[in-house]
Amino acid sequence: MLPLDGILVVSCEQAVAAPFATRQLAELGARVIKVERPGEGDFARAYDTAVHGQSSHFVWLNRSKESMAVDLKADAATVHRLLERADVFVQNFAPGAAERLGLGADHLRARYPRLITCSISGYGPDGPYRDAKAYDLLIQSEAGLVSVTGTADEPAKAGIPAADIGAGMYAFSGILAALYDRERTGAGTHVEISLFDALVEWMGFPLQYTAGTGAPPPRTGTSHAAIAPYGTFRAGDGVEIVLGIQNEREWVAFCAGVLARPGLAVDPRFDTGARRVEHRPALHAEIDAVLADLTGAELVDRLAAARIAYGRRREVAEVLEHPQLAARDRWVTVDSPGGPVRTLLPPITLPGRPPRLDPIPAVGEHTSAILAWLDGEA
Repeated sequence: MLPLDGILVVSCEQAVAAPFATRQLAELGARVIKVERPGEGDFARAYDTAVHGQSSHFVWLNRSKESMAVDLKADAATVHRLLERADVFVQNFAPGAAERLGLGADHLRARYPRLITCSISGYGPDGPYRDAKAYDLLIQSEAGLVSVTGTADEPAKAGIPAADIGAGMYAFSGILAALYDRERTGAGTHVEISLFDALVEWMGFPLQYTAGTGAPPPRTGTSHAAIAPYGTFRAGDGVEIVLGIQNEREWVAFCAGVLARPGLAVDPRFDTGARRVEHRPALHAEIDAVLADLTGAELVDRLAAARIAYGRRREVAEVLEHPQLAARDRWVTVDSPGGPVRTLLPPITLPGRPPRLDPIPAVGEHTSAILAWLDGEA
């Protein structure tokens, strides 16, 4: 038995944040009924056609769910029939839409006292940005993530939907906390999540750095604004290795064991973390001069012998074949309307209890079965 077996989640969801939250609940055993528009369904289904003609986002986010097609404006009563039996209701409508449909948190919790409601919005239920569009790029920009990502010459957005993922994970953890709270109190509660709040929380280090120094941390590509050497370095044969020297002990070991230049550790330009950051270009020049005479394999051998943290800078295609994923059997196959899909096991591992990994649903695939269940026929 999985921890959330017997929990029914009804979700009026689309795009990324809410589907990401409910997928985690499904994989822990919850029954997740995804309420979609008849016909087109969740608009994320049409983002691209990369996976057997299906959207890569949708395939990633929606395994292990049942899809029920309902016109909420014409048939909200069907959703209420579900909510009579539900433990959790999740929605990421535009602000005010849930209330207009009779699905607002206050109304639902008055009608269903044990129900846990979760609303996911762009900027929260009030404030001057309440009704602003909240696409991931816009939230990354407003929260300042774009300003600290990229190179010194040009900012960049994160290559994954960081705001959506952050909000989805806070919704997931908030719902788990609310379920635990209900076990003690017998009453449901409301969980309010915004993409902006989630991503601003993740911006804690740059915000504190800027408040403390009066200037933002500089954009440094794969380097670090406050640590050096830190980032991507190239061996003489072109192999790229990512280093992260975190303290003085590691710096001394790196100079002696990897660079074979122990005197560099006490060079007055580099003998403290702050001085290495201040003289970063000169520091990199010294390191690059040594690495140019090493192959990637030789560099890795030296790093391992000196016990220095390192990683390979891999392309996405290389991650698909990562030896760690292969060795731990992290890849599985699930069905989808377009055919079998290779996908990763969820990060939460419960030894001896495999996660729920059911197919990715077609729009409205389970409508008839769910209605029959509501009518007591199944």
